[in-house]
Amino acid sequence: MTDPAARIMTRGLRTSVAALLGLAGVYVLAIRFTPVEARQGMAQKIFYLHVPAAWCALLGFSLVGIGSALYLWLQDPRLDRFAAASAEVGVVFAGVMLTTGPIWAKPIWGTWWTWDARLTLTLFLFFLFVGYLALRAALHDPAERARFSAVVGILGMLLVPFIHLSVYLFRTLHPQPIVLKPSAPSLPPEMLRTLLLSMAVFTLLYIGLVMLRYGLAMAEAREEGGDVT
Repeated sequence: MTDPAARIMTRGLRTSVAALLGLAGVYVLAIRFTPVEARQGMAQKIFYLHVPAAWCALLGFSLVGIGSALYLWLQDPRLDRFAAASAEVGVVFAGVMLTTGPIWAKPIWGTWWTWDARLTLTLFLFFLFVGYLALRAALHDPAERARFSAVVGILGMLLVPFIHLSVYLFRTLHPQPIVLKPSAPSLPPEMLRTLLLSMAVFTLLYIGLVMLRYGLAMAEAREEGGDVT
């Protein structure tokens, strides 16, 4: 029988490769066949990278919190393993979000960064999950590591909806949501189609990377003699 950890990693690798190929196709679509935004010009094309990365980062951090809460309830090591994998992948996507944001902001806002509510809270969330990963690396007892990091993961999840609502609650340079809002999305159909495709591809990439990391964590737990069910 094939090793379960190797099987999950193989599936994760295939999913990730498919997602990266899809991402290349999305950017061909964005650059060649999606209209150029009248005021922002070609700089707006970063939108199709920045927004899906933000979506996956916040999705990943939300699932860390859900997995952590379920771990504290059920004490199932698979939930802790999933939360850790989601946190690592979420930090990667958050890094993409925090890198592409200033590159987009400079030609549009005239500044790389501003300490407004959404940007500041997003940076804080990024560092919170970097701290989550550092905490996991510092603790060697599996039960203690899972319990303490679960608390941090839940706290991070609670910050996610506040970040989404921050542009409504505070005066900010960051634009309000254009897709995830009570009314219809405020984008031309061609731009909305490209954005939704990019978000689907990024979500697939998130799934593939989490599977890869989860399978690797299973293999590590087996080497340490832990529970790999």
